[in-house]
Amino acid sequence: MAAQDLTTLLDFTKKLAWSAGELILRGSTAILREGNVDEKKNSVDLVTEWDVKVEELVRSEIAKTWPAFNFIGEESFSSGSRPPLTDEPTFCVDPIDGTTNFVHGFPFVCISLGLIYKKQPVLGVIYNPFLDQMYYGLKGQGAFLSVPSSPQPIPLPLAKLRPLPSLSQALLGVEWGSDRSSSVMTRKSDSFIRLAGDGKEIPNGKMAHSLRSIGSAALNYGCVAQGGLDVYWEIGCWPWDVCAGIVIALEAGCYVTGSRDFFLAHRDEDPSQFTDWDEILWGRKYIVIRAIADTPTEKGRDAQRRLVDEFYKSVEEWDAI
Repeated sequence: MAAQDLTTLLDFTKKLAWSAGELILRGSTAILREGNVDEKKNSVDLVTEWDVKVEELVRSEIAKTWPAFNFIGEESFSSGSRPPLTDEPTFCVDPIDGTTNFVHGFPFVCISLGLIYKKQPVLGVIYNPFLDQMYYGLKGQGAFLSVPSSPQPIPLPLAKLRPLPSLSQALLGVEWGSDRSSSVMTRKSDSFIRLAGDGKEIPNGKMAHSLRSIGSAALNYGCVAQGGLDVYWEIGCWPWDVCAGIVIALEAGCYVTGSRDFFLAHRDEDPSQFTDWDEILWGRKYIVIRAIADTPTEKGRDAQRRLVDEFYKSVEEWDAI
């Protein structure tokens, strides 16, 4: 696929995100008026008719313009029938990321549109219609944020790169997720306690600046890419939650990896040079850390690896279901 093709695809995807955003806003008005919400797995794993409507819109527009492309979408995905990544262009879409926020009228909701080509995420668009903010990136061509207050897209990260000596100076993105079983909640809450707690009283406590839960994996990636969050970690997401965000984060100089085991096995590799993302995208364990400035004693990339290692020594993992 030529660079010109990807540029054309990016323009198409941005327009599609805006159209989907209009539908999301109409859906929000209807949800708040009617309260029509269904459950997938349990009372906190929610789906609405608008998730389905937005995905149908997106899938229809893609099929009309790019009929040969494959499609992976949250609402059309059948659990247990994991489609393998191929070399064919594949859109990877979450029609409404942050459904719980959407249902409650909490304005951190987005559509996430990623494109995978030759088993690599190459294009990402994340659009929050409530705030009219769009993150987007194209492999090898940078990442940007479009906001109403700026006439031109703003390159990411937004601020000058700065060091990050330790997790104690970090703002961390974490989420509660939809698996509320006792074993998972114990591991998760214990991990959060160690990340936030005072090491003088809590063993291995990092006393990070704070923990934040935005409620959208895609927007968490965007916040790390812009530099607002230092780290985002979650277990239980799916490829459509993170595909677009991975492209944007990598183009903004972030370090992206998967589980603890995957990180240790690939620690010395540059994520931007990975050629097969199947294990990360379908691994359901994700961590991303913002771009970090070089110092006289440490390269920014080495600092990213060091901090991911420090993070994984502070938390517990579990198998997502």
